[in-house]
Amino acid sequence: MQPETSTTQPSLASESARILERLAERVSAKSYEHWFLGRCTVAVDGDEVRYGVGSPFVVNFFQRNFRESLQEAATDVLGPAARVRLDVDPSVMPEAVGGIDSGAASSVESNPESDQAGGRAGGRAAGREPRRRFADLGDFVVGDSNQLAWTAASRICDAPAEGLSPLYIHGHVGVGKTHLLEGIYRRIRRMYPSLRVTYLTAETFTNYFTAALRERSTPGFRQRFRSIDVLLVDDVDFLDAKKVVQEEFLHTVKQLEAHGSQVVLTANQHPRLLPKFSEELSSRLMAGLVCRIEPPELVTRRKIVGRVAERMAVRFTPEALAVVARRFVHSVRELKGALHCLQNWSIASGRQRVSAPVARRVLAELERDCIRIVALGDVQRAVCSLFGVGVEELKSSRRTRSLTQPRMLAMFLSRKHTQAAYSEIGEFFGGRNHSTVMSAVSKVEDWLATDSPVMVSAQSWSVQDVVDSIEQQLLAG
Repeated sequence: MQPETSTTQPSLASESARILERLAERVSAKSYEHWFLGRCTVAVDGDEVRYGVGSPFVVNFFQRNFRESLQEAATDVLGPAARVRLDVDPSVMPEAVGGIDSGAASSVESNPESDQAGGRAGGRAAGREPRRRFADLGDFVVGDSNQLAWTAASRICDAPAEGLSPLYIHGHVGVGKTHLLEGIYRRIRRMYPSLRVTYLTAETFTNYFTAALRERSTPGFRQRFRSIDVLLVDDVDFLDAKKVVQEEFLHTVKQLEAHGSQVVLTANQHPRLLPKFSEELSSRLMAGLVCRIEPPELVTRRKIVGRVAERMAVRFTPEALAVVARRFVHSVRELKGALHCLQNWSIASGRQRVSAPVARRVLAELERDCIRIVALGDVQRAVCSLFGVGVEELKSSRRTRSLTQPRMLAMFLSRKHTQAAYSEIGEFFGGRNHSTVMSAVSKVEDWLATDSPVMVSAQSWSVQDVVDSIEQQLLAG
């Protein structure tokens, strides 16, 4: 009788660890730290080794650059029958490293304590790229123009997915939408470290999705984005006119809401002012809380310039700061830009103190260089784009409501934003006389006074929203 023998088979965990050890030997130390350490999972199922990475982009990158090393490491441990498979693992969140995830730096999921240091808490690892620095809600200057949005953001941080999902924050560029979104991300990461939080732009979401379609890895893409706890998406109006991506985004939002997850979105315009958004997506985004951030009022602008000036090495007189706050009224970015301009003047001139007369002189030159000249053709293009009508239709003699309303709005905005006379405007818009233009201007003024509705793409919009939308296009150039 043969003596009994016992053999101990290596555990799957030890096999996975040994495969990673082999990988570390077969790739450079820098590549291993950059791509595998903490960014790649290994699962063994019989003769199959499944490597999990954070995104379809990384799957593609691994196939091109590490395929042989992955196979050899698996063969070393499991033998010649070993098979290798690459998948997207939703537990591995991607980092914007090595040029992959181009344009996706905003999707980094980092330890919030590392945001200030640019790396993990305790210092940046050697050779590691700087991490994105996220804004803090504590630095956000609150005023009448943004009180509602800030309150909603704070409530979400205190209790994610407690009835304010989706939260949709909209407003003109430079009024603080991204600051609030980043602040929500940073605070939730700090207060609820166990939650899975993803911050990215709508463009990055689109890039991930199109890559998943190309690589035929949409199941992994959906598993990743539909199993998180908090989704924060900036510039969601980027999806306008992208029907396939809109459909995917809609189902993502619906799935997250069904599981009690929190969704926060920002955009330049109200959902109903995005003419090429699907009706179902627009209504879904309006089902939660929609908050508009207005350009900061004077009191808020004074607080903003005061706080920004405190962090500069230049000394501003209170009168100089008042000049900045009064002259730049459209966005926070304008205020910061004006202060940086004055700081640069201080450095160039060698004077450490900026007075009100200096501020007026220097900023007058800045304003002169930045004047946006609006032409009749600009108004025509903006109106045609919003209403979806052709130039010839706008100028025609047809008097259907779908043409008369945009035509009168075009004349009103031309009179408001250009130096053209009534007769010039009438001639430009189909050879009409000056009295027709005067009547159109008066009619639109009446609409604004009574907040009358205007039909846009078979939807009824507030005339003020329509005017705001067109003027935003005109001022943005």
